[in-house]
Amino acid sequence: MAKLTKRVVDQIAPGDTESMHWDDELKGFGLRVWPSGRKVYMVMSRVKGRLRRITIGPHGAITPEQARIRAHKILAEAKAGRDPALALELDQARKAPTVKGLGERFLKEHVAVRCKPSTQAEYKRSVELFINPKIGTRKVTDIERRDIAEMHQSLSHIPYQANRTLGVLSKMFNLAEVWGLRPDGSNPCLHVKKYVERKRERFLSTDEFAALGTALREAEADGPETQSAITAIRLLMLTGCRLSEIMTLKWEYVDTRARELRLPDSKTGAKVVHFGQTAAAILDDIERLDDNPFVITGKKPGSRLTDLQHPWRRIRDKAGLSDVRIHDLRHSYASGALALGEGLPMIGKLLGHSQVQTTARYAHLANDPVKRAAGRVSDTIGIALLGAPKHKSRGQRKSAR
Repeated sequence: MAKLTKRVVDQIAPGDTESMHWDDELKGFGLRVWPSGRKVYMVMSRVKGRLRRITIGPHGAITPEQARIRAHKILAEAKAGRDPALALELDQARKAPTVKGLGERFLKEHVAVRCKPSTQAEYKRSVELFINPKIGTRKVTDIERRDIAEMHQSLSHIPYQANRTLGVLSKMFNLAEVWGLRPDGSNPCLHVKKYVERKRERFLSTDEFAALGTALREAEADGPETQSAITAIRLLMLTGCRLSEIMTLKWEYVDTRARELRLPDSKTGAKVVHFGQTAAAILDDIERLDDNPFVITGKKPGSRLTDLQHPWRRIRDKAGLSDVRIHDLRHSYASGALALGEGLPMIGKLLGHSQVQTTARYAHLANDPVKRAAGRVSDTIGIALLGAPKHKSRGQRKSAR
């Protein structure tokens, strides 16, 4: 075997079984290769007659040069009669970052590069508000499953946030293994059970839509809310879009003639949202500003509206719908489509769902038009089978008694 350099290590192809490749310059220093392609630097030494195989770290997380330096130290410890495994463990423990440090690296090297802005904000919130105050000062190598379980339990009063935080921690500790900060398969979040999440279902009735429409017109006439906020709510009701899709909508994505919103990015990637004449008329009525690319404009030049929650709460309260969230408008759009007889596959396309399971939550609502149709068919057959029902007069009923 040649000297283990990056070029040599990269060229080693995995076989059908696990294999070892030894360095010809430093005796005892080698590379372990799994059939999966995983490569890990090792060192073999003998301490007081006992042969010890010590893992240095995975290729990629550390370079061959770094692994060679560590191997030299381990072999020196063994030659001096000290247990190199214990020395390595103590050395790694001293150098191990805190959970706070891991969180900072996670946000900088993973989240900022791979996640969308909304997800970045959510992860940052979990790290800074829930993870750091609980275990931020602890060493990454010291965290055990019971620590994660206790933290998860401490957030039981906010189960949804507890589950989101557990998910963020799991990603962090997976990366800690990739970065060589913890042994493989040591993620302490494993087997910590999430709290049961019950999806909220709130759908507006026709009367409630009418009440909301009245509240919007009154707000528009009285002037307490901005026209941008009122328009945003109307578009949410008429398109079934997510809040972020409407709030970040730009004119370059809008085609009112084709009645399409061509969104280059969304929660599920690029998609086209189709809409009707009512939504097209609302979009055509919006004043387009030369210095602002956004449909829902903010107060500052060139900006978009960033807060719809406060206007929404005032408008919904005025409509007597204080329990309705903005996202319930999207649910109500789906339930309206189901009431018109559209099937679940079509609902999934209208809402831009990437997974069938997401649309399946509306399955029980799809039974309503089926029940009505079944009733009509059954009654029609019943008339043919049993004859038209005979309605006796009030006098005939009395005489029969």
